[in-house]
Amino acid sequence: MKHLLPLALLLAPPAFAQTKLNLPLKRELDSIYVQDQRYREMMMTGMGPGKAEATEAALHLAKGELGNYLSTNMIRTDSSDMRRVAAIVRRYGYPGKSLVGTPTNEAVWWVIQHSNKIPQYLPLLKAAAETGELPFYRYAQMLDRQLMNDGQEQLYGTQGKGYTVPNPATGAPENIRFIWPIKEAARVNERRKQAGFPTTVEENGAAIGIPYQPVTLDYAKQVQRRAQGR
Repeated sequence: MKHLLPLALLLAPPAFAQTKLNLPLKRELDSIYVQDQRYREMMMTGMGPGKAEATEAALHLAKGELGNYLSTNMIRTDSSDMRRVAAIVRRYGYPGKSLVGTPTNEAVWWVIQHSNKIPQYLPLLKAAAETGELPFYRYAQMLDRQLMNDGQEQLYGTQGKGYTVPNPATGAPENIRFIWPIKEAARVNERRKQAGFPTTVEENGAAIGIPYQPVTLDYAKQVQRRAQGR
């Protein structure tokens, strides 16, 4: 005689359909994201010509104190956010789309991207991206940043760099900015498309104010040495 499953079990939806978001964690991560962006947005919008003095007045700061105020508070906030994110990851693993929804699943990415902990967490983000818990292009951005930090060619062309160096002829300081060197640069837009980027490397460079021109790793390191006075 066959054993029949209870009717309630037969009619129950699949387990994945019953999964609910962790709303308290979602709210906390949304708050962490706001904190992560707060001082960065002020640097972008409040320090331009004619704006710094108004921002200083709004914050009750003396003239000329804005830059130090923003950088000090950004560093303090980043450190606090990273400690909390580390605790969250220890408890939940990467808090991805199935746990906190989108775009909250990118909050932890932002905090790690702004920390010195990228090597520690990069494998975790890779796994989250490969399982759809995090957009793959976010992992690609973080991988590029770590490759640049390690003095290697990036893969997706997401990272730009700027240095102040003495002009060889006059000795006056000048700024040199470029998209960090890219491995197999001729294929970068193909890789970007596969990773889910909506723009080409040229369009990305224009968006961040660094027109894209391929440069070699030797050139980038030479500029680094000049900036360091070597």
